[in-house]
Amino acid sequence: MPRCMPIVGTVITLSLLTACATNPVTGRRELSLISESQEVQMGREASQNDLRRVGEVPSTAAQALVKRLGTQMAAKSERPSLPWEFHVLDDAAVNAFAYPGGFIFVTRGLMTYLNSEAELAEVVGHEIGHVTAKHSVASMSQQQLAQIGLVGASIVSPTIAKYGDLLGTGASLLFLKFGRDDELQADALGFQYSLAQGFDVRESPKVFTTLGRLSGGAGRVPEWQSTHPDPGNRIQRAEQRIAQTAPAALTGKAVNRESYLRVVNGMVFGENPRQGYFTGTRFLHPDLRFQLDFPTGWKTANQPDAVVAVSPDNGAQIQLVPGQGTPTQALQGLLQQQGVTVKQSGQTTINGIGAVMAAFDAQTQQGTLSGLAVALTYGSSTYVLLGLTVPQVTAQQGPAIEAALRSFRPLTDAAALGVQPARVEIVTLDQTMTAQQFVQRYPSSMPAEQVYVMNGVEATTSLPRGTLVKRVVGGPGR
Repeated sequence: MPRCMPIVGTVITLSLLTACATNPVTGRRELSLISESQEVQMGREASQNDLRRVGEVPSTAAQALVKRLGTQMAAKSERPSLPWEFHVLDDAAVNAFAYPGGFIFVTRGLMTYLNSEAELAEVVGHEIGHVTAKHSVASMSQQQLAQIGLVGASIVSPTIAKYGDLLGTGASLLFLKFGRDDELQADALGFQYSLAQGFDVRESPKVFTTLGRLSGGAGRVPEWQSTHPDPGNRIQRAEQRIAQTAPAALTGKAVNRESYLRVVNGMVFGENPRQGYFTGTRFLHPDLRFQLDFPTGWKTANQPDAVVAVSPDNGAQIQLVPGQGTPTQALQGLLQQQGVTVKQSGQTTINGIGAVMAAFDAQTQQGTLSGLAVALTYGSSTYVLLGLTVPQVTAQQGPAIEAALRSFRPLTDAAALGVQPARVEIVTLDQTMTAQQFVQRYPSSMPAEQVYVMNGVEATTSLPRGTLVKRVVGGPGR
């Protein structure tokens, strides 16, 4: 954390004033370029953006639980007067994050891997700790947030540049990566807040154990793990905090395992195919009833507000994004931006659907990109399909991009239209059995190892009669 000192010769691009402030957690004076009102404003705007892009999970019980736990802890924190908000995003990523000013998010992906209110309280308390200790404010006071665009090019339009880095597909575009010391301090604060609200903090090491097991497997690294310290070290530190806590302070504390599992029962697990899914390079959207094909070998991602593909050499990109107004209006909104030069435009037909198409160049700080855009209305929605290339690969990738844009067509396959998401199902054991015996008796839509991880057990763990155990049922192809 920097000591409070004057800034000389620095241009502040966010219209911020140099100032010193007392950290409410540490009591130390430190550099702060952001007032509390600015902090709240930025956090609220970012929060509202995520809520628009991703949306909340359709579970009033899950929303109420996270709000209740968070509100209780925040009220007893060092910054109780902030306009705290707590949300559960309808996002499959295993993630939790905090925006400045008290806007806290947990994803359903993370909730499906937790096993008690005590574990959830550790996570929510950790994120509250980032806000109370002003980690976001300190980070923004030291550096400007940078957004990575296509092949490093900062294009005039956020619509073009926004999706260049497919590896950074967290729930939030402005996710702040904190340093190791900040994360460990947030762990300690989460422990403190959770204990003060009557939760059994002896459950806290289980959160880090689960994250470690997820990151060690062949699956996707959890977002909450990818920018945080090693789970093994965090487990040791959590156990040290427990050992240093008076035994009397741990007596009678709440775990609330069964009530928590009842909340996640029926929750969508993993990506929801109703919101679009890939089969190889083909993208299908059952709810919107369309499909299209991307070039073979390209990296693809279905993001909340766009479907994106990037070529293996990162020199070309394809996007499908919502359009505003008529197809002509949507296309003009793109072509009329500064730095865009239209080379050719006109009307066309794509698989029986009327459309407008344009070829253009986009001038960026790093050079010129070649673009091809199609806008069309299908159902009650307007879509813009956009292809971009750097000059070196235009001749090679141009035909594949046009073929992909022209592959947009109605989805009519009954099986694809009827696909349903996988969901968590809670089973009450009628007899004692091992976890391995459980997965044999109650087949799941996921590998056995994942079932063990999501229940916080090993294959040989004995599960007593009456235990509630999670499995996953349904999903595409099931």
